[in-house]
Amino acid sequence: MSAVVAVVGEGLLADFVCGELCTQHRVVRQTELREGVPQTADLVLVLHDAWHPSVHHMAEEVLQPTGIPWLRGFVSFGEGVVGPLVRPGTPGCSQCADFRRLMAGFDRKEMWQLQQMLAASGGVSRDAWASRTGLLQMAHLITAEARRILQGRRTHLEGRMFLINLKTLKISCHFFLPDSQCPICGRLSDDSPKAARISLQPSPKISADSYRCRSMDDLKEVLVQDYLDSRTGLLNGKMHDLMSPFADASVNLPLFTEDEGTAGRTHSYAESVLTAILEGLERYCGLTPRGKRPVIHDSYRNLADQALNPVKVGLHAKEQYERPGFPFKPFDPDRPIDWVWGYSLLEECPILVPQLLAYYSLGGEDGFVYETSNGCALGGSLEEAIFYGIMEVLERDSFLMTWYAQLPLTRLDPSSADDQELQLMIDRLKAVAGYDLYLFNSTMEHGIPSVWALAKNRKQKGVNLICAAGAHLDPIRAVKSAIHELAGMMLTLDEKFEANREKAEQMLRDPFLVQQMEDHSMLYSLPQAEERLQFLLDQNRPLRTFDEEFKRKERHADLTDDLKDILQVFRRLNLDVIVVDQTTPETMRNGLYCVKVLIPGMLPMTFGYHLTRVTGLERVLRVPVELGYAKQPLTIEQLNPHPHPFP
Repeated sequence: MSAVVAVVGEGLLADFVCGELCTQHRVVRQTELREGVPQTADLVLVLHDAWHPSVHHMAEEVLQPTGIPWLRGFVSFGEGVVGPLVRPGTPGCSQCADFRRLMAGFDRKEMWQLQQMLAASGGVSRDAWASRTGLLQMAHLITAEARRILQGRRTHLEGRMFLINLKTLKISCHFFLPDSQCPICGRLSDDSPKAARISLQPSPKISADSYRCRSMDDLKEVLVQDYLDSRTGLLNGKMHDLMSPFADASVNLPLFTEDEGTAGRTHSYAESVLTAILEGLERYCGLTPRGKRPVIHDSYRNLADQALNPVKVGLHAKEQYERPGFPFKPFDPDRPIDWVWGYSLLEECPILVPQLLAYYSLGGEDGFVYETSNGCALGGSLEEAIFYGIMEVLERDSFLMTWYAQLPLTRLDPSSADDQELQLMIDRLKAVAGYDLYLFNSTMEHGIPSVWALAKNRKQKGVNLICAAGAHLDPIRAVKSAIHELAGMMLTLDEKFEANREKAEQMLRDPFLVQQMEDHSMLYSLPQAEERLQFLLDQNRPLRTFDEEFKRKERHADLTDDLKDILQVFRRLNLDVIVVDQTTPETMRNGLYCVKVLIPGMLPMTFGYHLTRVTGLERVLRVPVELGYAKQPLTIEQLNPHPHPFP
């Protein structure tokens, strides 16, 4: 029996497709979807000579309950769009496709507004670029794919779209990811304490000298294919940094109102692109809940017996909240806010965490602090993500602890590391970028190796000092990570600093002008600011070797064993480790997990002098005594009053 195809729409495209299909199939033609489609239809085609967003939305509403697959074709501003094939009940609908195509475009805000206008007005009947030749080309494509679908063969449009330039007739095929938050096909479950539970599982390392459980060779097959596409990708562009001393690359994460670049820094451009993609996915997961649907909106007072007290992770000072124009309000335990479920690895139980601490929070009605990506990490297993989330918290805590308490850290002798790659990296910084490197042991009371790296310019022009940090069970890895961070800024900042020197001098006089992340590094590009780092640069202290400063720890074949050792250290110090699972369906499809790690008591990195957070974090006052840097606990008034130099 011949298959039944319902063709919905008016115009030449629908006419052409009907003409080609009717020779082999029974075609039912109708102009709109209000009356539904024949229940006997094997396939529905929704075809128009222009873009009608409201029709595609209606198609989803009408056809999802029927289970009938459908395919669309339309013209939008001189471009033919064919696909995707929508199978009701399967993630990846036409609305997901439109969302990805819109977000990947650099005119996304204008296109969104236009989409809303067309949905309300119905738009035009035919796009100005919809030529007869172009529509005929589209019709051939649609007919060929329809026949594949009806014959049960593999179609090119499962999770994909054809885009046809109607001026040149050039055709390209683009994969898109289902949108986990899609109101049509999204299948997010409600956030719950059960879903937040974490049971650490084995996570074998890929080799004896690695701290990863998935290799780049394993991931490279899917990272570009699934996530990077200039027209429909979650990430929509890449760029090689030819100025950095190393093979740095970046990819672009398109957000609704802006673009955000994420960097990959290795010794290979190919690997740096992959690393940048992973960084982009981490940032994407940390922006907003996309893996579970938050359901709790209540006050801390009502939830105190099962919730994290925000005071424990640091607030802004009373004087900050009182400043004119300050973007946050003081924490009010009686004010209802949004909460998500995390898991306390110390108490081994679920715990509620304010959503604005678990994800980015840049202000808003309920905001009481500024929270960044601090403690966010992506990994090839949940355990790997937790491990690196902890490392990032430690890296930034050790940097800020050193800065606020002005700790005269021990300077390290890089040559004592006995690592050829490290020595070559240092030599390259000097030869290519013209910077000397200074390394300091910034390990805090927990004993997990942390380093402060400082690069000093040897040239007459450009920035004077750049600072970075690293933390890892292997101190050499911590140093290499910090060097890559330094190298990514060196030559690019030189030119920018010379163009903005006057602003930097103003920031030296008025710390409240330090508003953005980049301002911190620009301020300490000034030679006049170097005196603020003399507590580190004092040349009278002797160099120490890596063996003298860092005790070699037992290596495990399984990363989970390393993680358990770290947790034991924190348990002895009564420092909790709270994990919020930020993993999304978009990353889970390839076994990639993302987490946000909070360690109450540790110093969170903030950018903008006015957003400093130390209130409630008494550890910054007592740890200098525990480490032998001070004879008695510090007071808040004794803390470093200047903006930090973290880039």
